[in-house]
Amino acid sequence: MPLIEASPDGATIALHTAHTTYALRLDHTVRPIHWGPRISATDAATIPAWRSPHQDTFEGPLDGAEEFPTAGGPMFAPAALSTASDASLTVDGHDIHADELIIRLSGGLAVDLHYRVRPGTDVIERWSVVRHTGDTGEIVLGTHAAAAWCLPVRDNYRLTHVTGGWAREGWLHRVEVPVAETTLVSRRGVTSHGTNPWVMLDDGTAGEEAGEVWSTALAFSGSWRMTVSRTPAGRCSVLAAAGHDRTVTRLQPGEQAVSPTSAALYTGGGFGAASRAWHHYQREYVLPHADELRPVLYNSWEATSFTVTDEGQRALADRAATLGVELFVVDDGWFGARTSDRAGLGDWFPNPRRFPDGLRPLADHVRSLDMDFGLWVEPEMVNPDSDLHRAHPDWTLHQPGVPATELRHQLVLDFTRTDVRDWAFSQLDRIVRETGLTFLKWDFNRPFTQARPAAWTGHAHGVYDVIDRLRRTHPTLRVETCAGGGGRVDLGILARTDQAWTSDNTDAVDRLAIQHGYTQVYPPGTMVAWVTDSPNPITGREVPLPFRFHAAMAGVLGLGGDLTRWTDDELAYAADMVAQYRQIRPVVQHGTLYRLLPPTGALSASQYVLDDRVVVFVWRVTGAQRTVRLRLRGLDPATTYQGVSGAALMAAGLTVELPEGSGLASALVHLNADPPP
Repeated sequence: MPLIEASPDGATIALHTAHTTYALRLDHTVRPIHWGPRISATDAATIPAWRSPHQDTFEGPLDGAEEFPTAGGPMFAPAALSTASDASLTVDGHDIHADELIIRLSGGLAVDLHYRVRPGTDVIERWSVVRHTGDTGEIVLGTHAAAAWCLPVRDNYRLTHVTGGWAREGWLHRVEVPVAETTLVSRRGVTSHGTNPWVMLDDGTAGEEAGEVWSTALAFSGSWRMTVSRTPAGRCSVLAAAGHDRTVTRLQPGEQAVSPTSAALYTGGGFGAASRAWHHYQREYVLPHADELRPVLYNSWEATSFTVTDEGQRALADRAATLGVELFVVDDGWFGARTSDRAGLGDWFPNPRRFPDGLRPLADHVRSLDMDFGLWVEPEMVNPDSDLHRAHPDWTLHQPGVPATELRHQLVLDFTRTDVRDWAFSQLDRIVRETGLTFLKWDFNRPFTQARPAAWTGHAHGVYDVIDRLRRTHPTLRVETCAGGGGRVDLGILARTDQAWTSDNTDAVDRLAIQHGYTQVYPPGTMVAWVTDSPNPITGREVPLPFRFHAAMAGVLGLGGDLTRWTDDELAYAADMVAQYRQIRPVVQHGTLYRLLPPTGALSASQYVLDDRVVVFVWRVTGAQRTVRLRLRGLDPATTYQGVSGAALMAAGLTVELPEGSGLASALVHLNADPPP
């Protein structure tokens, strides 16, 4: 069966993923017919078009049942496109390529709807291109969405998404979809800590491993919005767009606007299957180096804060190397007048008092310890108290004549400007060349205020441009996305970075919930987690060292404590755990994740499977339960693990023993398949 096929009459088009079908009908508009299990285009052509049960003049007959609803006429659902003249678009033709469908719409302007099937996955990507085909005048797009995804009719709908804030990202939230419009939005110029550009929808009965789930995510790192609409007639749809409700796009004759990509999938296997489908898709088509193993890193921030010196960093590096760390990262405080957050941002030169010979001697020392060298940077920001701002006060994105609001004593540079982007690239390129570093932690520590309208979406494209240029120039460079923690994690930034700093909150108990929310869409092999000191510097909670390690080992392991103050016993234990992690790392970072117990009760558990290897983590948050039996998932029933068959482990379960006592405790189990007899 081809990836894309048309019915004999050409009016119905079916897009086939690995296990599902997404079918459309073309007449004067584009209408969804089927999104679910695989069927042929011929079968899809027999599905009758949906008609609203409410035949009155106060409802739009196609509200919630159009692929690209346009404002104007009897349409009262959220619009994918709106202009001052409310152009009425009709289908003008279509083209089918091997993996891509393009539907052409026209009517006052031209719109191309792009659909792309990603072979080997269950994901379909969509984006739209709006072109000004007239000879004169400006067209103002009040709304320009990537796509509207219409769900099949069900008796009920439930919405899954994440909420939170700084240091509390990714808290999972499920609620019945009201007969209304529910909008998730970022008006911050960046993806946001408070929510994230993805949703999952089901009929209210899906569980972790069973039930129909539809999910969509937007690949964009600026302001964005996703509107889940449920109509009185019973239709449910999701509109995904760059920009918030005050964002407009202006087109002159001959110009075009290209939306970000909105990706979506369907599964009949519950929320866990949806997550695994997202992880597989990103490894295959999004992440730039998904086949690599992310290194065990050490980051200096929680040990030193802004008190960064050559001597102090060498002492930390010496300790880190003995633990088996592979990448040493110097965080904020190494440059300019950066002795606090009040000065120095933008002056990307080593502080001459702290590093009189520059950073190269420190970088060489780190490499002599068999570790790679990395640095923290925040290229999009500037302190007013900096040489850069004194020389170029006009480079910030704040509107002329409007008082600029400082947050964290800093302003945002305008990456919509070519000269600013060229400056940023030149600074980063020089730093990479001078130090020989292989890793950048790219941070972003404040949202936009008083921004020019074009910046709400254009700034993110400018960031993409600088990162892309930098990586083309330095192919061995790896980049971690960070925005005060997990404030910039999305499919757009992950397409050009290698891992994500999940949260500034390193409390291992809180991290269980944060990481649970993160892995709903994003793979564990991108999820950076540190083992830091106890009590935790943000929450004040005391957490046992094994628990801290096991929570961090569930993703990309890092260390961030003050190693110069750890005891010999703690250092010895850390070295053993780093060695264990390096053994199980392929399973955790490249394996298939099964969330056995969510972090909502006394126990939480996660399982990873890769070929004939299995890794299981168990955490006890409250209570004194010591023996835990977990029914594993995703195993080959005929394979045996330490004499027990996969069938038995999935049916009867694996027994895990936790340490004695009450309260916080954890365990790690690593199973290898027995050799064939």
